[in-house]
Amino acid sequence: MIEQKVTIALLFAIAVQTGGALVWAGAAAERISALEHRADLARPVAERLARVEAELGAMQAQLDRIESRLERDDG
Repeated sequence: MIEQKVTIALLFAIAVQTGGALVWAGAAAERISALEHRADLARPVAERLARVEAELGAMQAQLDRIESRLERDDG
């Protein structure tokens, strides 16, 4: 009788642990899916930002050249 109760309790504990693990895995998969979706939405913005940064760097270099020419002409 005691062995049967222990066996039932052990099987119940394993079932509860397995259910908890499946719920946790499902929640983790959902979080990963949500993060992938957000990354896909952010990708075009990141690409545009990279282009703007490159253009800004080119404009800064051009302004530096203009300033150095003006300083040479004034001196």
